[in-house]
Amino acid sequence: MRHFPLVLLAIAFLVLPLCAGAQSADSNRNPISTFASLSANDCAGIAASATTDESTAHGFDLANLDRSVSPCDNFFEFADGGWIKRNPIPPAYSRWGSFNQLNNHNEDVLHKILEEAAADKKATPGSNWQKIGDFYGSCMDESAIEAAGTKPLQAEFDRIAAIHDVPSLQAEIARLQLQGADAVFGFGSQQDFKDSTQVIAAAAQGGLGLPDRDYYTRDDVKSQQLREQYVQHVTNMFKLLGDSDATAAAEAKTVMEIETSLANASMKRVDRRDPDKIYHKMTLAEARQLTPHLDWKEYFTETRSPQVDSMNVAQPDFFKEVDSELANVPLSSWKIYLRWQLIHAAAPRLPAKFDEENFHFYGRTLTGAKEMLPRWRRCVQATDRQLGEALGQYYVQRAFPPDAKAKATQMVKNLVAALRADISTLDWMSPATRQKAIEKLGAIDLKIGYPDKWRDYSSFHVTRGPYVENATHGDEFAFAYDVAKIGKPVDRTQWGMTPPTVNAYYNPLMNEIVFPAGILQPPFYDPNRDEAMNYGGMGAVIGHEMTHGFDDQGAKFDPQGNLKNWWTAEDLTNFKQRGDCIAHQFDEFEAEPGLHENGKLVEGESIADVGGLTIAYKAFQKLIEGQPVPAPIDGFTADQRFFLAWAQIWEGSTRPELVRLLVNTNPHPLDRFRTNAPLSNMPEFRKAFSCSETSPMVRPEAKRCQIW
Repeated sequence: MRHFPLVLLAIAFLVLPLCAGAQSADSNRNPISTFASLSANDCAGIAASATTDESTAHGFDLANLDRSVSPCDNFFEFADGGWIKRNPIPPAYSRWGSFNQLNNHNEDVLHKILEEAAADKKATPGSNWQKIGDFYGSCMDESAIEAAGTKPLQAEFDRIAAIHDVPSLQAEIARLQLQGADAVFGFGSQQDFKDSTQVIAAAAQGGLGLPDRDYYTRDDVKSQQLREQYVQHVTNMFKLLGDSDATAAAEAKTVMEIETSLANASMKRVDRRDPDKIYHKMTLAEARQLTPHLDWKEYFTETRSPQVDSMNVAQPDFFKEVDSELANVPLSSWKIYLRWQLIHAAAPRLPAKFDEENFHFYGRTLTGAKEMLPRWRRCVQATDRQLGEALGQYYVQRAFPPDAKAKATQMVKNLVAALRADISTLDWMSPATRQKAIEKLGAIDLKIGYPDKWRDYSSFHVTRGPYVENATHGDEFAFAYDVAKIGKPVDRTQWGMTPPTVNAYYNPLMNEIVFPAGILQPPFYDPNRDEAMNYGGMGAVIGHEMTHGFDDQGAKFDPQGNLKNWWTAEDLTNFKQRGDCIAHQFDEFEAEPGLHENGKLVEGESIADVGGLTIAYKAFQKLIEGQPVPAPIDGFTADQRFFLAWAQIWEGSTRPELVRLLVNTNPHPLDRFRTNAPLSNMPEFRKAFSCSETSPMVRPEAKRCQIW
């Protein structure tokens, strides 16, 4: 379960551990990717119902409704309450909703592909078909995993034991990072904020086993209990390695002490959302001055990085603390910490006792999941993460025909046109800023379905040998692939998500919106249903990603992806006030007694939600302009069906444990708030459902938030 603090600005539609923290057979261990907004243990992204029942395949299932609730009182409960009552959360999930269903449907497609590949004894050696088959096959071979035990890790444990000075300590930190461990800090490539044509090196805070620095610093009862449970988990893992009870307990205490020091020096999550606060480009000499005990030149050698002349140190204060700990923490303590990092990273790839203990804390305790996902689902997910574009080529052949791409592309262009028209008429934006905004919108690159150029996996060696070895080779391949970008021009053809992913994202450094084939499926988009549903579903997703280019983060980047102010002072003030309105609205939402949404944490996603839904509605109105008023379907007008489609995206339930985790760490609001908040700011919703001015779903005009 790796955490990369520079994971920030390739802003995804949803960031959720959708397999309920059920800890897949391999965690996401890609090297640091500055703006790929995927959490470390994501199992999927957003999706909608994959049902093929004839009554719902091309529309909205009326059984999803809870007609005992007025749509003007709580639209989430009205639109989704029936579905929620009929669909309890399965034991292996901590959140169950319509997008989980589509994700599972996509995994079924991948499962069939992988079973065929694994059974093919004549696969060409070195081919993608051989690699996905053997990787999946080694993951599924539980008897071989049990027989291998931790022996494949023994050489690394020996290297940790042999640490004798700071240079050898630093060398081992680098080795573990190569192999997917979040040891001390994160390192990788990053598009230069101030020169988006170039890729530079970047280092950022890391090294924590709990989800966020606040989990170490808060003094409330629940936080204290969770820290105790974490220490017990670390203790249990050391015991599984053969340490005595007393030794393991002492070792866990040491791990907690080191991680707490790192956490205290770490930047808060809200501050990390501000690109100005995480850009500190410095020369190698300046980096050495910042951390005199961390030899960056040797570190680059150990990580097999290209020559580095300058780098972004995202959190300088954190690295000052790292330098102090390198000098002052005993080597014996560091050996314990690194031993923990190794077993922690490898746990899902090891025998069942390690995998199950890992799930007990990261799945059951942190997210409330009751049991692990079936082995095959975990292995499908692991293969998608490690060989995603190799597997994705076969997925799109079976699930995303060319006409689907063409229709989706046209829909995106319709939304772009709607946003351009809206910007042209905004009364709070001056002509100078409006011109720049339209220029930025026109420069957005559209990526639909799958990459034009597929990743080359030729240097990723895969066999039917021990699964932990294949997975480690995958980590090393991913790290090498990432750091090889340093010092080179940006490759704008690359993708940050695999084709089967049920999600989408906007990347301000690339100024691009990306929609994988996995999300371009019914009922997000279905050419056989009415356009009101399509625009309220997929249209809102498209609008969401486009307006990320103008949210509190994206608005700081120019059309070429450079961190550069292009606003007049007055317009920027107006824009910030509108963003503050949304943040204040979400501050009012209470997830459970005493636990409120953090408005500043979810501000960007919430700006994109209200903006995306507004633009999608305008695009839909433009589409039917001059045509006869669409006839009602199932008793609902076209406008009502538009809003029902939006709610359908978010139907689902979430366990209390995951609710707390999401509110504390996730830049996306909870589903019920994401559904209702944008609608409460839209006069069009009030009109569609004939709500009174005092209805709970109608925000008072004086408090109404509007940007687009």
